[in-house]
Amino acid sequence: MLLELNNLYFSHTQDKPLFQNLNLRLEEGKIIALAGESGCGKSTLLNLIYGLLDWESGEIIFDGTKLLGPKGNLVPGEAAMKFVAQNFDLMPYATVAENVGKFISNINLAQKKETVTELLEIVGLQEFADVLPKNLSGGQQQRVAIARALSVLPKLLILDEPFSNLDFPRKIELRERLFRYVKQHHISLIISTHELHDIMPWLDQVIILKDGRLIQNDSPEETYKAPYNAYVAKLFGEVNIFSESEMTDFKINKSCYYPHEIKMASNGFDAEVLESRFAGNHFWNKIKALNKEIILYSDKKLQDPVTISFE
Repeated sequence: MLLELNNLYFSHTQDKPLFQNLNLRLEEGKIIALAGESGCGKSTLLNLIYGLLDWESGEIIFDGTKLLGPKGNLVPGEAAMKFVAQNFDLMPYATVAENVGKFISNINLAQKKETVTELLEIVGLQEFADVLPKNLSGGQQQRVAIARALSVLPKLLILDEPFSNLDFPRKIELRERLFRYVKQHHISLIISTHELHDIMPWLDQVIILKDGRLIQNDSPEETYKAPYNAYVAKLFGEVNIFSESEMTDFKINKSCYYPHEIKMASNGFDAEVLESRFAGNHFWNKIKALNKEIILYSDKKLQDPVTISFE
């Protein structure tokens, strides 16, 4: 087991604890997403794991060693981990290449240059090697920080919202290169995100937090197909939520349906089309059936009347 959190208790204020008896087990070599709405405790938990915050009770064990936190370390942080937070802490008067190579030994300069070049290729910044960070965008600075963290091949890499400052094309490029690199080098990765759906193909485990409580801890497939509640389902995008009485009315056996799970059918429930809008690879539709407004996707623009069924 790479990382264990046992009965962890932490509070920003004495009267309102954030984490109470939090327990987690993370295996080595996995890509793990930490998800939940803003304020749920994601960034705080990452800071606790990396050793930037002290906890009141419980323990964090990393690679068989009990961590001490800031109270036990002269320099905050753990040697075998790297953490890229949302403030990137780059050296302002060093070039991009010099920032990436900060932690790499100078014993073999040719090897160091080769490693820096490879890492800049991973994050798509080869042409910016000689540029100063102040001349980069926020998204580019973030990628420099990720490359620098990868340079020492840590046992555990922790990324806090690593794609938040990137446009969509850059995001697609970086996530695939990054995930392939950490898998190739057997680096364990914890990544906090608001974009579960975008990175799901590369994940091994999804941890869901709400107000400091562990809500669900499963594989991506299990989390998506069998969300513990509506809170979890909403983290994947649009979802239709049904009350117990509505479940009875529609003769369905679960409270959450994603839009693609509701289909046009010859037999089912009659519905009125309220809106039908083009949304790229599908049409986004709002319909009304049994006095319930429902979102569903379709291949073609919908017009009244329609009949729906539930998968």
